[in-house]
Amino acid sequence: MKNTTKERRVRSEVMLSRMQRLTGEAVMRRLEKTSVAVFGVGGVGSWCAEALVRSGVGMITIVDSDLICATNINRQVQATSTTVGRVKVDELARRLCEIYPAARIIARQEIYKHETADSFDLGSFDYVIDAIDSLSAKVDLIMSATAAGATVFTSLGASCKVDPSKIRVASLWKSQGCHLGKLVRKRLRRRKFDGDPLCVYSEELLEPHPVSEGCGSGTCVCPKSVTGTPDDEETMAHEWCSMKKQINGSAVHITGSFGFYLAGLVIQDVMRTVDMPPQGAVGA
Repeated sequence: MKNTTKERRVRSEVMLSRMQRLTGEAVMRRLEKTSVAVFGVGGVGSWCAEALVRSGVGMITIVDSDLICATNINRQVQATSTTVGRVKVDELARRLCEIYPAARIIARQEIYKHETADSFDLGSFDYVIDAIDSLSAKVDLIMSATAAGATVFTSLGASCKVDPSKIRVASLWKSQGCHLGKLVRKRLRRRKFDGDPLCVYSEELLEPHPVSEGCGSGTCVCPKSVTGTPDDEETMAHEWCSMKKQINGSAVHITGSFGFYLAGLVIQDVMRTVDMPPQGAVGA
């Protein structure tokens, strides 16, 4: 027999009771009404989405066009030996709904890029999490979401790292030792961006080990996805590895930590908002 709405609500309240002991009831009510979009649900974004839903965030939209590959299993929440070849956002959405049935989870198997940006109502989200790999898409999302009024938190490079003590949170303009951050800043300056989003980055950089097979080679096992019709160039089969200049190694204790840091930024910001006195109040 299916659980009633009341039963799901009681279960959710019990599930989040330890969080409420930490933050207070007002924060939990605000988290329940908070809307977050996570763009890219790989090694960073998938853990961020799980941390958000386990913390009581009530509305989460996850965006990613990929299918699950066997090479994802070492670092992505939804990737297991039984889910290879399935849609990433669909598998993650199923897991998130099992964790927090009262949450509204929207899964969009789509590519975010400049040409598709108008299909996303970025201003409808309280927070936008950028966990995109593509440099051009990352820059466009940061600019578009900021212009739309959403609070943006972005992930810089999480590959080629093994030391979690080197992970930092700072203004995007002040990250150090991250090659991706340098490239992102260069493009943002070129486009006259004057926002100041926070980023998660690491000061560590290890040299990747070269490989002669697997991702990025002629023997890549990553699945291709096909949607639409063969005449539709925007939705034909694709896999991202062949489009990347270099495939770097990554470890779950780093990518997961990046995701948890991003989720923590959302939670802390909500807590500050709730604790902030209303405008015009005495002592404000």
